Amino acid sequence: MAKAPPAEKRRQILDAAVRVFARQGFHATRVSDIADEAGVAYGLVYHYFNSKEEVLNELFVERWSLLIAAIEEADQAGGPHRERLAAVASFIIDSYRHDPELMKVIIVEVTRAANSFGQTHLTEIRRAYESIAKIVADGQEAGEFRRDVAPIFASMAFYGAIEQLLSGWIFDVVPSSDAGFEEAKDLLVTTICDGLQPR
Repeated sequence: MAKAPPAEKRRQILDAAVRVFARQGFHATRVSDIADEAGVAYGLVYHYFNSKEEVLNELFVERWSLLIAAIEEADQAGGPHRERLAAVASFIIDSYRHDPELMKVIIVEVTRAANSFGQTHLTEIRRAYESIAKIVADGQEAGEFRRDVAPIFASMAFYGAIEQLLSGWIFDVVPSSDAGFEEAKDLLVTTICDGLQPR
């Protein structure tokens, strides 16, 4: 039987880590748990990664870079700034819908973590907030949004509302369904953008 290429083995380990981190939590997970879940030898995990921290780091950077690219793409697409924010909200909610375990790991273990790991990624996290704030600021310049709300405040309220929604689904506080996901996209943008509506 042919051996899987290194890139496939690496992906297999990363995907297994997502499942274990989501199930057990990052701190309760051992490298051997990841190896067992991936169906590989314990030493093979260390062949690709120096530690479970490095595994989590790669998972976060991979997903967060997609988020930043999606925000920039929504902004560059042009059109009303409300629609640009709607595209960002849609991307994040659809990311949860398609990969809830990975989104759970990123929210619980990274963006909400006040530990050194969360601190390490403040630059990337801030970049996403600033990219959303740019959409708001440009919308203010265009007369679409009121000018008395600081763009970075609006950005953090926007992202915070999405994160709270995702947390509701992650912890089963809010029932999740396809209809619920679509409704949440609309209600989220309505709540934030109507609050930004010029008076």
